[in-house]
Amino acid sequence: MEFKHKPVMLTECIEGLKIKPDGTYVDGTLGGAGHSKEIVKRLSEKGMLIGIDRDEEALKAAKNNLKEFSNVKYVHDNHDNIKDILEQLKIDKVDGVLLDLGVSSYQLDERNRGFSYLGENKLDMRMDKTQKLTAEIVINQYTEQELANIIYEYGEERFSRQIARNICKVREEHPIKTTKELTQIIERSIPKSKQKDGHPAKRTFQAIRIEINNEIKPLYNTIKDCIECLKEEGRLCVITFHSLEDRVVKNAFMEAKGKCTCPSDLPYCVCGAESLGRIITRKPIIATKKELEENSRSKSAKLRIFEKG
Repeated sequence: MEFKHKPVMLTECIEGLKIKPDGTYVDGTLGGAGHSKEIVKRLSEKGMLIGIDRDEEALKAAKNNLKEFSNVKYVHDNHDNIKDILEQLKIDKVDGVLLDLGVSSYQLDERNRGFSYLGENKLDMRMDKTQKLTAEIVINQYTEQELANIIYEYGEERFSRQIARNICKVREEHPIKTTKELTQIIERSIPKSKQKDGHPAKRTFQAIRIEINNEIKPLYNTIKDCIECLKEEGRLCVITFHSLEDRVVKNAFMEAKGKCTCPSDLPYCVCGAESLGRIITRKPIIATKKELEENSRSKSAKLRIFEKG
C-alpha cells in the first residue's frame, strides 16, 4: 500500500533520537513504518528496530514497507506495555524510543476503519480490531451525560452537551450506524457562525477515538516506563497532536527530570529529589512552514524530547 500521509516531523525525530548504528530502537507506534524506515536505514547489521503496533493490519503494511530490512522485530501489542514487551524479547535497555501518538497515517488512509469524518463508513475507530468496544457502541449505548463528558474532556468541544443531546434524540428513532450520520448530527448541533475552525466534526471524532482506544489515561505511566527502559544518554521522542496529550507528556517529563523542593538557603538537597535525565526541548518543536504546506497532519503536532542520564 502506498501512503498518502508523510511521517510528521521526520527530520526532527531522526535528529532527536541521535541514532547509533549498533543501537536498539523502539517505534512504539509503528503504523505504516514511515518513521521506522528512516531509523532502520541508519542502523548497521548489529543494530535493531522493534516495531510495536496494536493494529494487525498496520503491522502487515509495515512489514511490506520494511521487507528489505532483516533487523526488525514486529510486535502486535500496545506501547503502554513496553516494559513487558522488552522483557519478553530479553532486552534490558534500549537506545531510543519514538511515540507518534494519535491515529496513524495508515489508519487515516484506510477510510473503512471509521476514523475519518469524511465519506460514509462504519462507526468503528478501533486501533486494535480484536477489542470489542467500537464507536458504534459508544454512540448508541453511552448515556447522554457520558457522551457529553467525553466530547468535552477529550475533544475540548464547547458544544458537547448539544451534540450529546442530539445523538440521543436520533438514536431513540434508530441506531446510528455510519460516520456520515454522526457527522450530520454534529454539524446540526453547532451554530454555522461557530463552524470556522476546521471541520465541525473533528473534535467529536477525536474524543470518541480517544475513549475507544484508551489513549490518555495510561499515557503518563507509559512515558515514565519508556524513560526507565532507556540506556544512559538514550532518547525518547514523543509527538502529540492535541493539548491533552501534550500536557501529559510535559508533566511526565518534568517529573522524570526531578525538581528539588528544598528551601533555597539550604547548602545541599535534603528532599531526596531524583533525576532520570534532562528535557532536551525547553519548548516543544513544531513543524516548519514548509512541512505545514506539504503535510496537513503536522498542523497541530508537537515534538518533545527527553534524554536519560
